[in-house]
Amino acid sequence: MSLSDVYTKALGFPPYPYQRRLAESDWPDVLEIPTGLGKTAAIFLAWMYKRSLKDAGTPRRLVWCLPMRVLVEQTARLAQQWGERLAEAGLVAHAPAVHVLMGGDIARDWDARPEDDAVLIGTQDQLFSRALNRGYAMSRFRWPLDFALLHNDAFWVFDEIQLMGAGLSTSTQLEAFRRRFSCAVPCHSLWCSATLHPDWLKSVDFAVQCPHPVMASLEDDDKVFPQVQRRIHAAKKVEALKAGTLVSAVLDHHRPGTLTLVIRNTVKDAVATFRELKKKKNAPPVTLLHSRFRPADRAERLNEALAATEGAGRIVVTTQVVEAGVDISADVLFTDLAPWSSLVQRFGRCNRNGTAEDARIFWLQKKLSNEKAARPYSLAELTKAQSMLSTLSDASPALLPRPDADLPEHAVLRTPDLFDLFDTTPDLAGADIDVSPYIRESDDTDAQVFWRDWKGDTPPDDMPSPSRQELCPVPIASLQEFFQKKHEAWFWDTLDGAWSRVRAPRPGMVLLLRCSEGGYLPDMGWSPDSGISVSPIKDAENSVRQSSLSSDLNSQMPRQTITQHGDQTCEALKQLLSALNAPVPDECLPSLLLAALRHDWGKAHAVFQDACQPEDRTEFWAKAPHMQPYARPGFRHELASALALLQTGCDDLAAYLAAAHHGKIRLSLRSLPNETPAPHNIRFARGLWEGDELPAVKDWPAVRLSLACMELGRTEAGESWADRMTRLLETWGPFRLAFWESLIRLADWRASAEDNGHVRHSA
Repeated sequence: MSLSDVYTKALGFPPYPYQRRLAESDWPDVLEIPTGLGKTAAIFLAWMYKRSLKDAGTPRRLVWCLPMRVLVEQTARLAQQWGERLAEAGLVAHAPAVHVLMGGDIARDWDARPEDDAVLIGTQDQLFSRALNRGYAMSRFRWPLDFALLHNDAFWVFDEIQLMGAGLSTSTQLEAFRRRFSCAVPCHSLWCSATLHPDWLKSVDFAVQCPHPVMASLEDDDKVFPQVQRRIHAAKKVEALKAGTLVSAVLDHHRPGTLTLVIRNTVKDAVATFRELKKKKNAPPVTLLHSRFRPADRAERLNEALAATEGAGRIVVTTQVVEAGVDISADVLFTDLAPWSSLVQRFGRCNRNGTAEDARIFWLQKKLSNEKAARPYSLAELTKAQSMLSTLSDASPALLPRPDADLPEHAVLRTPDLFDLFDTTPDLAGADIDVSPYIRESDDTDAQVFWRDWKGDTPPDDMPSPSRQELCPVPIASLQEFFQKKHEAWFWDTLDGAWSRVRAPRPGMVLLLRCSEGGYLPDMGWSPDSGISVSPIKDAENSVRQSSLSSDLNSQMPRQTITQHGDQTCEALKQLLSALNAPVPDECLPSLLLAALRHDWGKAHAVFQDACQPEDRTEFWAKAPHMQPYARPGFRHELASALALLQTGCDDLAAYLAAAHHGKIRLSLRSLPNETPAPHNIRFARGLWEGDELPAVKDWPAVRLSLACMELGRTEAGESWADRMTRLLETWGPFRLAFWESLIRLADWRASAEDNGHVRHSA
């Protein structure tokens, strides 16, 4: 197929010259294109075109990382439409699956088929937390799988990087680590924006791995296409506005039949402006749009904002959610003072097509006395922006200066941090490494809240998990203030399998509030001062019980013997390797096959067999239709498998892959608080006791299990588990090791599904 056919079928017109260059050349590292010139289409259609040509430099997973939810929704909708149009036209065999990852909308099974082309579109909170092995709003035991697939065979697109904050250096550091430690299947990253400075990408390790990033730009396309020329030369008169006169100025300058856009820096200020405008008599319709809504209410507000303006027109009061990527165009724009790169994006929401007459932009002058007065930005950023605005009379894109190279300082991810994050075992207090400083500034991180009614004090364990339509993103700081007013919230503890009261909310948590607690209004979103009972969302689409989310579902299936399941898993692994065309070093392939074959060896343990309730004791079962609770709390068969492999002379890689195939045993090995201690003060961990017998399984020998390797240093069993696994990590790097781990898990899922007709994924 030709690129012109792709664009004509998807968009109805041929590509601009820069779009053609992007599709027909090697991928650059940086793409700098003014707003309104089809950057989203350029990237998506170039990826589709290259994948159709089997371009080896284009990974099969397109991972689109965006700083805001509203951008995710719009980009996902466009990607779905374009993919379907190309499939209907016969230009591709089928449209790639489009998966959304953002607070309130989490694709659960995108990672089940890594051999298929797929598009992942999400916020940096959701994507970076997974890329850092601490995925928000998901089971901790599935963290390693998402980590693996986001660092192998993935084409990362970082869009609107001027809004990424701390996430920008994290994106460059992760790309540097992928280049340094190698991936099992290559990845690539593309940073793009209408306003960027190349020096923004020079984080400490990326500057070494990629000292001269390749940049693509518009070049002289405006001389060829009149549409491009009209957009980048669109006139927009700029004028300062005194503080305290915003509402009256908005009403004075609003024009019937048009859109007036008011962009405030904080949700609090946007809500206050909205309330003031609503009180005014004879005011045109007013819409409030920010990120703190439940999805259905947010979609309704966004549709109002994007709808054609008739009669009196409309005033939209919003925050940074429309700062980039949203195809909205106002005749009159009011904006708070913001960093220059953000202002350039906001200016792009005024007279976007270059067709409005006498387009106007008003910016609010601000007394910059200290850092507190500058929040949520820095004093230095706003001072520079105000200085640049003082000399600006027209905000035509062609006249706007490039932002400078200075960025606020943030936490920077280094190699020791990455290696620490590879191990997902919580510390002795049950806490995890907090990755939020690498994702966003601390006061910008969110939890997800939903409202339900129930009888009694504690939510029932069989309460269904929340659907995406129920979840409202809420800043941690606002939640903390809400709880100080004696409000209670609950979260599902996957380790204990029960609801627990929230003591200290953390980013990414999913929290349950009783409807009578209030805190939400449909037209204003999260409203912590509201005591009005919240209406629950009816007919939740996700009916999965919370109590099932942390259980090991893969063992509760039609009966399979351990050896049958091992053979099927080994065959599934071979098929997966072939489909992925993923090269495995010659010295590692036997370890992968052995781990697949014997990953469930530990199920021969009496604790597991008793839980299977087998009528036939002449066989050792890996699967059973009904499983009883384990006699030893916390029992993990995969640890028994790994110990048996080590004690029969198998290598560390095979032992690790067997241990890690459920995501619960990885680099650390110790007992947990909920375990029953072994008698006589002997060693115990994860339901195994020193000296437990693992009987012979066909040609696999009987083994007396030793937990000596859980001790630090050398013991009678040789090196410790921690020393062995750390050396393995240093030898193969985190990305290859995680990818091989994911292959064993996926092969296990597929083998488990063979007698059942579908895959039931373990947490």
